[in-house]
Amino acid sequence: MSYVVSQQDLTPHATTILAVQRGNEIAVAGDGQVTVGDVVMKHRARKVRRLYHDQVVVGFAGSVADAFTLFDKFERQLDQHQGNLLRAAVELSKEWRTDRYLRHLDAMLVVAGQGQLLLLSGDGDVIEPDDGIGAIGSGGPYAHAAARALVLHTDLPAPVVARRALEIAASICIYTNDEISVETLTSGEEAPHAGG
Repeated sequence: MSYVVSQQDLTPHATTILAVQRGNEIAVAGDGQVTVGDVVMKHRARKVRRLYHDQVVVGFAGSVADAFTLFDKFERQLDQHQGNLLRAAVELSKEWRTDRYLRHLDAMLVVAGQGQLLLLSGDGDVIEPDDGIGAIGSGGPYAHAAARALVLHTDLPAPVVARRALEIAASICIYTNDEISVETLTSGEEAPHAGG
């Protein structure tokens, strides 16, 4: 019996990303696992990065090479729109959806800055979560559920909620590990958050 590996199986994937907005903080956390097919290729990948003079945090899930292409495009949009997060996100999503090359990229982004948290996809989606919690990647639903419970039933700050929720996801999802990195943004104004 032979096993056929498709090209899609050989695409490196990196998951899980979680963003939590609470009070005047937004924390974006990512695990470190990169998986090719059913093999773990890397344990300590950095999937959360700061852009635009450290004022914006971006995390990715999906193909690593595709995500880096999107990082570059998003940073150019931030520069072009003087750091306006929503405008840069909308313009990236339009380009991502309509460009013949970009629309085949296999990744999703979480972007945070200026007290805003957005989820971006190649379908043209620019989503601001109602509950101040956004998650993408294979372990996204687990991390989102854990973060929501922690926000509703504890007073933990956003970075702690993000880390603990990702640890919970890592204990359930085989594509998520506990090599977690967290980047935090603090805004001058109190931002709305879920629960309390």
